[in-house]
Amino acid sequence: MNKLYIGNVSAEASEKDFETIFEQWKIPHSGPFLVKTGYAFVDCPDEKAAMKAIDVLSGKVELHGKVLEVEHSVPKRQRSCKLQIRNIPPHMQWEVSANRLLTASRVGHHGTAQLGSYLVASGVTLPPSGFQLSIAMEKLNGFMMENYALKVSYIPDETAAPEGPSAGGRRGFNARGPPRSSSPGLGARPKVQSDIPLRMLVPTQFVGAIIGKEGATIRNITKQTHSKIDIHRKENAGAAEKPITIHSTPEGCSNACRTIMEIMQKEALDTKFTEEIPLKILAHNNFVGRLIGKEGRNLKKIEQDTETKITISPLQDLTLYNPERTITVKGSIEACSRAEEEVMKKIRESYESDMAAMNLQSNLIPGLNLNALGLFPSGAPGMGPSMSNVPPPGAHGGCSSFGGHPESETVHLFIPALAVGAIIGKQGQHIKQLSHFAGASIKIAPAEGMDAKQRMVIIIGPPEAQFKAQCRIFGKLKEENFFGPKEEVKLEAHIKVPSFAAGRVIGKGGKTVNELQNLTCAEVVVPRDQTPDENDQVIVKISGHFFACQLAQRKIQEILAQVRRQQQQQAKPASGAQPPLPRRK
Repeated sequence: MNKLYIGNVSAEASEKDFETIFEQWKIPHSGPFLVKTGYAFVDCPDEKAAMKAIDVLSGKVELHGKVLEVEHSVPKRQRSCKLQIRNIPPHMQWEVSANRLLTASRVGHHGTAQLGSYLVASGVTLPPSGFQLSIAMEKLNGFMMENYALKVSYIPDETAAPEGPSAGGRRGFNARGPPRSSSPGLGARPKVQSDIPLRMLVPTQFVGAIIGKEGATIRNITKQTHSKIDIHRKENAGAAEKPITIHSTPEGCSNACRTIMEIMQKEALDTKFTEEIPLKILAHNNFVGRLIGKEGRNLKKIEQDTETKITISPLQDLTLYNPERTITVKGSIEACSRAEEEVMKKIRESYESDMAAMNLQSNLIPGLNLNALGLFPSGAPGMGPSMSNVPPPGAHGGCSSFGGHPESETVHLFIPALAVGAIIGKQGQHIKQLSHFAGASIKIAPAEGMDAKQRMVIIIGPPEAQFKAQCRIFGKLKEENFFGPKEEVKLEAHIKVPSFAAGRVIGKGGKTVNELQNLTCAEVVVPRDQTPDENDQVIVKISGHFFACQLAQRKIQEILAQVRRQQQQQAKPASGAQPPLPRRK
């Protein structure tokens, strides 16, 4: 995409003015300048020229008293609510820089992802004051961060349909579709791009061969595989390996990966490089447990089916700012290609499963901003910024679930006794931050004995607070290695239900509880022969990974809400009935 938009143009500006500026800065352009009132357009011959124009001119060059703004020209329908933010201080860890720049410029964000020397702020929040994405761009473009002026432009949504009569008339936002393959210049562009890119690590000495002379090789790969490829040369200066990110369909990613491996193999022969060049795939830690499978079965099957040897970097290599694990695949190019397909298939399945669970979760908890929680690859597993709309702990007790606010809930979550220190943190700082972030009251109950292997965490708050608090606790246990590298974090949670409602949770012949388990993949048990406590309540035990536990809790709360509504409806006629008249004697 090499068409540029030039904004903040003076009414006195002419086509000749722009030609002079581009000639002065030695920026090639492949067509005439289309000058309108307040803005202009121009085509560049390639992406390199377009990026040079943005870097050199935007926010720096003045024309007739106005500083020009230059960015990629993206039709409104194709704007994906993503901004590319470049020129971030190279020494800054990306989550820190993201929080700082978005806080300092007062622009909200749903998630951030480091992609080389730039940062993507995706799903920019539109606060009640009505910020538009263009306002966010205006605030961030040129924003100074430690003597570095940020440079901002849109990232196009290339799957969006172009504007115009051919788009099929007026359609809603969600009705957008991919470009038709018959569209001029598009050829066989893929219709469905995977949400999960393929991330590779390649030896630094082969990066030049992959790019080729003046970028010819990488352009050819991009064209042949219908993919967008980012080689992060400036990332980790001096490192022995550089990451490459490939955006395309699963097939396009695999084809690009194979081509890159072939180029490296040829370069190794030409340069008499004798060491083995394995395929290295980067994957977010959230998905690695399911890739490995129970007792390593999934990984063993991929190894056997593809005749490769696969190893995964240890959890100890993870940091708050680097949540990716390195999957190293050894074998022939053909074998490694097959293994890449199988590995990425598992990772995409895990991602889609989690996204489906998140979407279901957001429907069960009205107003829950799941993207703000930093759960997936776009975020980091550490503490996120506290949300401005989260009430302080204790502010939501006693709310009615039938009023404007969700009712406060109490969940007892059981963690390994050895993990208590990690959850509390030094001088209680971690548990305080967690409580503030989630908007929940979080306390750790005293141990039930000297040899107790588990401790109970008492979490009190509305559904959104429960989701946030429990998510962070699950994440912290994984981060601190309380579960093995091949284990998924599975915990037991207890919620109390009125004894008369326990039967509704179980269902006739156990039908409801069985359906709950099938739907959520959690183990749900209502122990028999329980003696109700002083509040006439009994315990329901829920065991499983985070999303399984959350979905089971929500479905049980739904059942309890139905029971309460029925009670209220039954109580209304009785409370509204007229007292009987006294009999006459």
